[in-house]
Amino acid sequence: MIRTAALLAGLALAAPAWADPSPVVLPPHPSSGPAAQVLFWSQAQREADFPHMEDHFAVRVVKRGARVHPLPPGKPLELTIPKDGGRETIDQFMAENKNAGVLVIQNGRVRLERYALGYGPTGRWTSFSVAKSFTSTLVGAAVKDGYIKSLDDPVTTYIPGLKGSAYEGVTVRQVLTMTSGVKWNEDYTDPKSDVAQFYTVKPDPGVDPTVSYMRKLTREAEPGTKWVYKTGETNLIGVLVTSATGKSLSDYLSEKVWKPFGMEADAVWMVDQRGQESGGCCLSVSLRDYGRMGLFLLGGGRAEGRDVLPKGWIEAATHKQADIGDPGFGYGFQWWTEDDGTYDAVGIFGQAIHIDPKRKLVVVVSSAWPHATDPAFSARRRALFAAVAKAADADPGD
Repeated sequence: MIRTAALLAGLALAAPAWADPSPVVLPPHPSSGPAAQVLFWSQAQREADFPHMEDHFAVRVVKRGARVHPLPPGKPLELTIPKDGGRETIDQFMAENKNAGVLVIQNGRVRLERYALGYGPTGRWTSFSVAKSFTSTLVGAAVKDGYIKSLDDPVTTYIPGLKGSAYEGVTVRQVLTMTSGVKWNEDYTDPKSDVAQFYTVKPDPGVDPTVSYMRKLTREAEPGTKWVYKTGETNLIGVLVTSATGKSLSDYLSEKVWKPFGMEADAVWMVDQRGQESGGCCLSVSLRDYGRMGLFLLGGGRAEGRDVLPKGWIEAATHKQADIGDPGFGYGFQWWTEDDGTYDAVGIFGQAIHIDPKRKLVVVVSSAWPHATDPAFSARRRALFAAVAKAADADPGD
């Protein structure tokens, strides 16, 4: 959920030694400035560039396949959202909340699809930390494929560069649930925070930048005892998947989900200075393909008639594995969970995929909020999700 653009750093690329991946695509013109400036873009810059991040930062392409998973139209959803004792239309809601796209899919059919801010069906919009949930899904695929033997393996088994650090004795599961006990500061208002310094500190020679930074951190709690949100740890998960599979995250996502499930368009994934995708951030995906990712989860993680994920993975990933100190809510394997069984992938500036298994609903929101995080905007988004559920209950559209 919390994500700084400090992780968008570095365009001086060197080919990683771990694979022969799809090539890095450099931006067509120089970067708009230091990566952390994304946090401080004006509203006009956000609206103009969130759909075109590859114009500013190096990426890899997540390639689509030949077949497209159909999204047939369903019965239009009659939707209004409560506000101040009255109700407003979805178009009014989107204008007030700086939403670029809202998509509602129920039972595999599109019941609502709206665009604004110059966005449209053929475009892409940045994910920010919604990417975390994609990265964790690749861990499941790597377990299913036998690349990762067990979530209870030490993380150092797959990332030897962490040996002797505060990650010694930490399991893959504990990194997935952000309960490693390693100290981390995710405050983007503090220029000295870890999330602000990440990738701005020169890495040790020959060491992955994520590993170089993370292995210098200290421990504040016993592994498994304390939850702290750490974008750096999701980047570690990305490094782990790459190390275990010998494939770039983009290529593995294409192989396991994008091609077999039938995504409609190529996606792009931002990379660091060594060409490693930022596991915690910055996929750019079309609105409908975000929706298809939700359908992939709702369908049990199957594609082309085969299980992509281990039995029980989605149940474990999307239910509370860690207490975040907020009653009714929790954290799974990089998914935000609710006690009512719904779960979310969430990114700063208003990005979200909301999945409601009971109602077979997927709700996608792409946005350019005025602030990275905002309690009032978050509350309005929860009101939208609740309004969609109520409308779907009133008329399931079958």
